[in-house]
Amino acid sequence: QQQFVESGGGSVQPGESLKLSCLASGFLLKHYAISWHRQAPGKGREWVAGIASNGEDPVYADSVKGRFIISRDNDKNTAYLQMNNLRSEDTGLYFCQAPRDNYWGQGTQVTVSS
Repeated sequence: QQQFVESGGGSVQPGESLKLSCLASGFLLKHYAISWHRQAPGKGREWVAGIASNGEDPVYADSVKGRFIISRDNDKNTAYLQMNNLRSEDTGLYFCQAPRDNYWGQGTQVTVSS
């Protein structure tokens, strides 16, 4: 079964950082562009960032630009989302996706609260 396993979430205070990981299972990540999404409580899913299969052309939602960094290590079959200067509005369940074949994971929870 092709899916992602996300990890690295947790509870932090505003201004702190977290690094999320997204391990591809059942397929080779190097063939796929990757997107990160999030879903806040009571809201719809929001696209956060994307990166090409070769690690080039990272793109970001305006809400996270300058604070989040998307990256990948195809040798480890893993993508990452470095999240800096976290805000309360960054709270949510974070998912990674391979848009081409619509592979998803179960998500990892990020809570930012003082």
